[in-house]
Amino acid sequence: MFIVNNIAKWWRRRFFSIRLLLLFCLSMTMGMSFAQQQHQAVAARNGATTQHLRRITPMIPDANRFDPGKVFLENADVLFANEQRSTEYRVLRGNVRFRRGNMTLACDSAYFYEASGSLDAFGHVVMNQADTMHVYCDRMHYYGDVEVAKLRRNVRVVNRSMTVTTDSLDYDMFNNVARYFNGGTVVDKSGTTISSTVARYEYDTKKVQFTSNVRLKNSKMRMKTDVLDYDMRTHIATIEDETEIYSIADGHTITTTSGWYNLSTEEGTLYDRSIITAKDGQTIVGDVVYYDRKNDRGQAEGNVVMTDNKTQRVLKGDMMDYDRRTGEGIARGHVILTDMKNKVILEGEVGYHNEKTKESFVTENALAREFSQKDTIYIHADTLRTITVDNDVRILIANKYVRFYRKDIQGVCDSAAVSEGDSILNMYRHAIIWSEGRQISGDEINVHMRDSVVDWAKLPRNGLLIEHLGEDYFNQLSGRTMYATFENQELKRLDVAGDVDALFYPMENDSTYNKLVTASSAYLTIDMLPKQKVDRIKMWPDVSGTVVPLFLAKRSQLRIDKFRWYDAIRPKKPMDVLEVSNEMRQVFGESVGSRRTIERR
Repeated sequence: MFIVNNIAKWWRRRFFSIRLLLLFCLSMTMGMSFAQQQHQAVAARNGATTQHLRRITPMIPDANRFDPGKVFLENADVLFANEQRSTEYRVLRGNVRFRRGNMTLACDSAYFYEASGSLDAFGHVVMNQADTMHVYCDRMHYYGDVEVAKLRRNVRVVNRSMTVTTDSLDYDMFNNVARYFNGGTVVDKSGTTISSTVARYEYDTKKVQFTSNVRLKNSKMRMKTDVLDYDMRTHIATIEDETEIYSIADGHTITTTSGWYNLSTEEGTLYDRSIITAKDGQTIVGDVVYYDRKNDRGQAEGNVVMTDNKTQRVLKGDMMDYDRRTGEGIARGHVILTDMKNKVILEGEVGYHNEKTKESFVTENALAREFSQKDTIYIHADTLRTITVDNDVRILIANKYVRFYRKDIQGVCDSAAVSEGDSILNMYRHAIIWSEGRQISGDEINVHMRDSVVDWAKLPRNGLLIEHLGEDYFNQLSGRTMYATFENQELKRLDVAGDVDALFYPMENDSTYNKLVTASSAYLTIDMLPKQKVDRIKMWPDVSGTVVPLFLAKRSQLRIDKFRWYDAIRPKKPMDVLEVSNEMRQVFGESVGSRRTIERR
């Protein structure tokens, strides 16, 4: 009985090997579909043993080996199976090669699942697709029913547009999509390297979506973010999360959360309050930012802010163009230039700044606010400009219909310039200054400041001083030139030279005015006491004049020939400086002895 049982076992084993060979040859002749059954492949367990046949080279006389719907075994040194364990797979070893359409697979060994067209490939796995894509890894699991390949360990995918390196990659052959999920690196043909934790690559569109800890670098730039879409054909990166872009050449840094950037042309459009920061700390922020690194130009739209930390200047506007090569920035739409260092704010509809020439200007409803003192001074002109000259001396220039207001002083003129170097305010053409009830006017007025307080003032041509006493009565003084000195913010001395005409009402001891005095001479000097009381008046060399009791004075005697009272065009409150009245235009239409103005841009 023992002998019979052994013979039966030997026959079953022999019969199984013969049957296996016949089934294998038959399957090679008919071909194997990649999706015949919905059955998940499972690798064979370790320790499987069975009889085997060596050097199997199947003959396929009638089959089309390039049929894309079938898998063909082209070579294996050893094929064997263990029916006791499973009849679903065959074990292949040595120079294993498969083909599916124009794709070939080579490996050291494999488990082949005949029914589902699945396989597990091990050792030096190489997959080639029509010389356009080459895949290398240590192990691959291919599920024929869903056409998905899972590549593991030392994975490298090479095609004409990129190289992918990772440890784990899943490849959906039906949709031609690959995905790594445990860290990987992609290098495109331009030399750009992108690493991330997760990436999804569409082979047909050449688009990659990188997720988590994304780092991009090439010879021109560095980029870091957590979400990035990249087109391998156009080299355009689409930004969808907080992103930082660093330019190696000039040290610029872009911070954004939305937009796109072309790595080839170094151009980009950025949204959602993106920031461009230069190496020197200068920044541009806007709702939309257009950036051209190659040409060193930038344009921003929507609540744009340009900040220069070095000069402590901030330029704001609805839209801004910036050329890094020339250092020029132009802003439009509610422009505000804030100079914190010099305590000045410039506003207008159009603004300009050049960091190389250190020149800035605003125009169209231009308004400047200077707040270095307790009371802010408001200045309006058609154009307001600041220029920084040698030794960082800043000059403010105002052109056309200049008006200014401060609580204690107001003024108008055609053009003006303020220099920090010599602390002089120069007012040109129809220059007029008011302080309380006093008015000073002339073709030109020069005011010197010491510690932001008036030190002296000069009227080089056609000077006129008027003090309103009440009702229709004014103290009046005119001359070709006038020079006044101040002390403790009060007039200390006044010198007038050339064609002096004076008309004034002396105050009596009881603080009343009883007479009208007129006088003419070549020169006049007035010395003042504190609280603006007259100490002495001196006129020389020849003096002529009259003293008339006030009740006998005729109306025609109350004015000197050069009398002009310009109260109608005087700014009465800060925002009055923005209104250029018809009266002011008429006044500025008058001819004057000098037409000197500041050169306009």
